[in-house]
Amino acid sequence: MEIERQLLVPAPAAEVYALVDHLPAYLGWMGLVHEVEELEPDSTGPEGVSRPAWDVELRARVGPLARSKRLRMVRTVHEPVRSAVFERRELDGRSHAPWVLTALVEPATGSQVELTMRLSYGGSLWTGAVLQRVLDDEIRAGSENLLALVSGTPQEPRRSGR
Repeated sequence: MEIERQLLVPAPAAEVYALVDHLPAYLGWMGLVHEVEELEPDSTGPEGVSRPAWDVELRARVGPLARSKRLRMVRTVHEPVRSAVFERRELDGRSHAPWVLTALVEPATGSQVELTMRLSYGGSLWTGAVLQRVLDDEIRAGSENLLALVSGTPQEPRRSGR
C-alpha cells in the first residue's frame, strides 16, 4: 500500500521541515502517531554513520476497535530543509513488513511551500478498504492540524484509541 499527499503550506521551508524531519514533532499534528520514544542512534548506516532512531506507536480507531502498531523507525535520509526519509529497522533478527515515510519540502508559489508526504507499507495489518479509509481520514486530519500549527492556531491532534 502506498499513500501520497501533497499540501501547500503558507510557511517558510525551514519551519515546515522542522515539523517533518524529527518524529517526536509529529505528536504535535498527526493524531495517528500516538507515542514516540527516542532510542539509541542506529549505527547500521553507510560507513557506520549513526542515525536517529525512535520507537513509534501508531494507533487508529475502527469503530469500537483500535488498531495499533509499534515500529522502530530510523531516519535514513536527512537533507536539511528539503527531505527526510524514515524506515522501519527492527533489531530482533526477524523479518518485518517494510514501512517507509518520506517527507519532501519544495518551493511553491509566493511564501508557500509544497509538502509531499508518502507512506509505503508492505504488510497486511493496515490494509483493506476500511483501514485505508481510516488512514486517509487520519492523514486528512493531520494535514489540517499541520496548517493550523503553522498559522499560529495549533489544535491538539485527536488521538485514536483514547
